[in-house]
Amino acid sequence: MKDEYDPARVFRKLACANALANLRLHKAVALLQPGEFEAPRTNFFPSVRATLNHILIIDWFYVDALEGGTLGPKAWENETPFADIAELRAAQADVDRRLLKLCDSLTPGDLARLVEVHRGSRIQTDRLDDILSHLFQHQTHHRGQVHAMLAGTSVKPPQLDEFIVGDDAPARAAEMAELGWSETDLMG
Repeated sequence: MKDEYDPARVFRKLACANALANLRLHKAVALLQPGEFEAPRTNFFPSVRATLNHILIIDWFYVDALEGGTLGPKAWENETPFADIAELRAAQADVDRRLLKLCDSLTPGDLARLVEVHRGSRIQTDRLDDILSHLFQHQTHHRGQVHAMLAGTSVKPPQLDEFIVGDDAPARAAEMAELGWSETDLMG
């Protein structure tokens, strides 16, 4: 653990927490009975499938922009790129790895760097730290919706908030092992 203050550290921890929460949530969703994944539900998006696909699409959109890409609105040309739970989980894990890599490379000086977000007819320009903050808020918001929808299925909603503080280490041990991470990886 470093003793000096590093303002980029919070984004590295949030990227780790994001990947861990997505892993746990997708593992729970994989246990749904046939028909429950796509079943209509009361929510902003009409099903677990639609909501998880939305999270993925918006992750693609913002992570691409943070990497310097120009994907823009092409990210959501297909509102449901994955009908299959396993394929969706793999795609989410892939974009989570990209976000982790990006956050692992951040220096304090990077946080104020301007990022161009291609929005089709215009280019949005915002600070990198603001875009990351928005992205993590977006993910958390919609994971919460999936969590609530799971309460109406055969699967118990998983605990999704044990991924930041050291005291929660025993509760995240299984996911940490599955990803090949150590507690030291979270503290840096």
